[in-house]
Amino acid sequence: MALRLPSQFSTPRHRRRGCGAATAPAAAAAGLSWRRSLAADALVSSGCSSSPLASSPSPSPGKSRARPLVTCTAQAPAAANLAPGTPVRPTSILVVGSTGTLGRQVVRRALDEGYDVRCLVRPRPAPADFLRDWGATVVNADLSRPETIPATLVGIHTVIDCATGRPEEPIKKVDWEGKVALIQCAKAMGIQKYVFYSIHNCDKHPEVPLMEIKYCTEKFLKDSGLNHIVIRLCGFMQGLIGQYAVPILEEKSVWGTDAPTRIAYMDTQDIARLTFIALRKENANGKLLTFAGPRAWTTQEVITLCERLAGQDANVTTVPVSVLRLTRQITRFFEWTNDVADRLAFSEVLSSDTVFSVPMNETYDILGVDSKDIVTLEKYLQDYFTNILKKLKDLKAQSKQTDIFF
Repeated sequence: MALRLPSQFSTPRHRRRGCGAATAPAAAAAGLSWRRSLAADALVSSGCSSSPLASSPSPSPGKSRARPLVTCTAQAPAAANLAPGTPVRPTSILVVGSTGTLGRQVVRRALDEGYDVRCLVRPRPAPADFLRDWGATVVNADLSRPETIPATLVGIHTVIDCATGRPEEPIKKVDWEGKVALIQCAKAMGIQKYVFYSIHNCDKHPEVPLMEIKYCTEKFLKDSGLNHIVIRLCGFMQGLIGQYAVPILEEKSVWGTDAPTRIAYMDTQDIARLTFIALRKENANGKLLTFAGPRAWTTQEVITLCERLAGQDANVTTVPVSVLRLTRQITRFFEWTNDVADRLAFSEVLSSDTVFSVPMNETYDILGVDSKDIVTLEKYLQDYFTNILKKLKDLKAQSKQTDIFF
């Protein structure tokens, strides 16, 4: 039976019926689709057809043959009939990837602004109690298991998708197959808005599986008909703490490359704040926005800044870009290292002569934001080092007091 979903609701309190557990998998039979031909070394995703290369010989034991040419296809579900059902409040949101660096900041910002926050969290040995302590509701589900998704969307108005696969997982499992299932189910259940975080310039690097997947997902989301906002990101300031600040303070090796890559890092708290401003702006609907920090930095510039703020020199170990390329080529020969090669491809892009930045003037105009309100990397790192050095000083003073015996 053909079902229809109205593009707009006339009342602020929308009504929606539930969706059965089989909705997402069954949606693949619907007619809306988007196709993109991937490179021979790209991923093989769900719902894709492949034809082996004519010159590909049978692989020897322990080795994989050249990857097939694939056409990645995914289909959005038919619209659902949303005649009278359960009231859905515009403040009800589902955050996917809520335990990550960005996800937890999105959750905190949402709670601070009065949203009813539900967090989709994979079953894990250490439960995400900190999310409950903040006031969010936690539901267990797994994007790699589509049948677990529909129940998490009942009563939800907006989905904010911060999720990405774990390093030990095949990239396509969560970042492509899981996202397709999530978008399909969101469409079938009448989700009113979908926010997707992507990567800056992902459309320009089809040779990198993660970036190609992000671009494919952007297109699939657009063609699904969901009201959406795509936000491309350049880099997180928080990631620099573990990569540079902590090793310098602990006098450990700091790893870098010899490439002049420049990245406009942004504080994830600013990203979360701008996201919710975008949610409230009608002129942001359907937009592709790129969030970038005030300035693009090279690795060496970041290390120099950390050295100055820490008051000590870094022990820098430089990895030539040529080594990354060679490592990637070697790992592609073996089936069990294919995912390592995929991630090294992303590292290689970050280690090339590229700039991950974009002028923010248009974005500031759309959102009505003053550029002076965006935290600079100097300010972020200065606050970190000031706080951590004060704590270390206090701990040292306490340690000296405990050395006195009677």
